[in-house]
Amino acid sequence: MSNKLELIVHESGLNATKAKVMLEKFKDYFDIAAEWEIKSKTIIVTDESQVTEMEMAKVGRKFLSRKRIDVENTRKELKEQSLREGKAIDGIANVLKALIIPIENHLKAQEKFIEIQAEKKREELRIEIEKKMEEERIAKEKAEEAERQRIRLENERLKKEAEEKEKQAKAEREAHEQELAKQKAKAENERKQQEEVLRKEREKAEAEQRKQKEVAEKKQRELEAKAEKERKEKEKLEKELKNLIECPKCHHKFNLK
Repeated sequence: MSNKLELIVHESGLNATKAKVMLEKFKDYFDIAAEWEIKSKTIIVTDESQVTEMEMAKVGRKFLSRKRIDVENTRKELKEQSLREGKAIDGIANVLKALIIPIENHLKAQEKFIEIQAEKKREELRIEIEKKMEEERIAKEKAEEAERQRIRLENERLKKEAEEKEKQAKAEREAHEQELAKQKAKAENERKQQEEVLRKEREKAEAEQRKQKEVAEKKQRELEAKAEKERKEKEKLEKELKNLIECPKCHHKFNLK
């Protein structure tokens, strides 16, 4: 690490004095970074029971965090001296930060193992819940689609049945109407025949009545003629009797004419 720092300072073009100051200012940080690079690799947390390791990671992270802040403050302090020094300082600081930050992140990951695992579990749970919700949504959509399909098929079946029933009912109505028409025609024919029979019987009866009436009238006329004849004969006889004269002696009656 120190050799790398010396190389950066040498390539920066700083004079010997400022290079020396630069080395003195940052050398310890390089040493610390190198030391913690090795230490951090020994701190590996794989279980929630490793409280000691997590605490060590916490201590190391905080220590390195302070050193990183110190490096930043030193960078700002030294950069103010000159642009060239600033360039060198920026390069050194960036290298140091590039060295420290991964170690710091590693230690932070070890320190926050429980929190990280909890976050992982929460994320896994979230993903699982979302997955389950998505599966339920898809299943619901499939079920709704299946129900819509069932309803559509059922409606088609009911419509077909209704059409068949209507067709059958229509055929039955037509057959019934035809039968009614047939019966009506038959009844009408029978009625006409009956009326014809009744008419003939009525005409016959009327003819018979007329005949009987004529016979009766004829008899009446004959009776009346007979009665008239008898009346006239009676009148004639009475008249003749009136004209008869009885002989006092022999009591014989005779007509004067």
